[in-house]
Amino acid sequence: MRPDPTPHLLIPFAACSAEAWLPTMAALPPDGLKHLGPLLQGMRLVQTDLQASESLSPPHERALARALGLADGATPDGLLPWAASEALALMLDSSRGKAWAWITPCHWAMGHLHATLSDPALLQLQPDESKALLALMQPYFDTDGLTLHVVEPGRWLAEGELLRGLPTAALDRVLARNVDAWLPSAQRAAPLRRLQNEMQMLLYTHPFNDGREARRQVPVNSFWISGTGDLPAGFGAAFAPALSQGQRLKEGEEDQVSVPRSLAQAVFREDWSGYAKAWAELDAGEIAGLLARQQTGEAVRLTLCGEGSAQTFETHRAGLWRKFSSIFSPFRTLDMLKQL
Repeated sequence: MRPDPTPHLLIPFAACSAEAWLPTMAALPPDGLKHLGPLLQGMRLVQTDLQASESLSPPHERALARALGLADGATPDGLLPWAASEALALMLDSSRGKAWAWITPCHWAMGHLHATLSDPALLQLQPDESKALLALMQPYFDTDGLTLHVVEPGRWLAEGELLRGLPTAALDRVLARNVDAWLPSAQRAAPLRRLQNEMQMLLYTHPFNDGREARRQVPVNSFWISGTGDLPAGFGAAFAPALSQGQRLKEGEEDQVSVPRSLAQAVFREDWSGYAKAWAELDAGEIAGLLARQQTGEAVRLTLCGEGSAQTFETHRAGLWRKFSSIFSPFRTLDMLKQL
């Protein structure tokens, strides 16, 4: 299955449910989205993906998986095969037929009533720390037939039959939120929940964290599991991306799909001035670039994502009447974003 080569800009958290989102967008200067409106005027809506905001797979991950040929509309919630795709890219055929997941070392901030998942990027794990941490945790994972592999310091791959067909929530669903609502609920996920509890007890007073706290670093006290799911038939190693959040994926010299993370990062920090700045930079940068390509006659694609839905637009050759009418009826960009 070959991913679509059409240049594609996919924007997570173009809208969100936070109370501050609408006032932030309404306060943008009149020219704050001066390229997005014209870009959309030359496009038509080709797909709307609407699911509950409580779905395990957020709209931007579902849209990206479809763009890369990793999933379709029939793929079950929580089973986007990010880990299997990465395993295929790194290990090629030795990964086929196995069940995979991403394991992300993280910090759960313990409150009076519940735990909140902090952004794993704040850990700033170094390669030697990651290897030492994996060595501490692997014997516990061995008990349940799970083998860990370091991909990068802040994210590992796990393989084992326990993971097969197990729906899991994306990190973007749970960041800065109560973890309880997003833990795997299937009865056969009980060993994983036990492992999370064991890691909390192991790491609570472990010298590994003593050293981090002495350096005024956030301690590691748990892990998050995500990216479970099986690759679709025919998905080849030549197109398997080594995925990381926000990575620009390339095929040859041409951009295939770009997924900027600046809006998402501002939302997770609840930094609304930063969110407005991120929109301005996107409009002046990648959106302006996509508009320039469209104006030269190239077909391009744009996907705007909220927390419950995503809308995908493609270049459309409008008739003469539509071209003139659009001059007098500018595209109501904010009204469209409020629908996400």
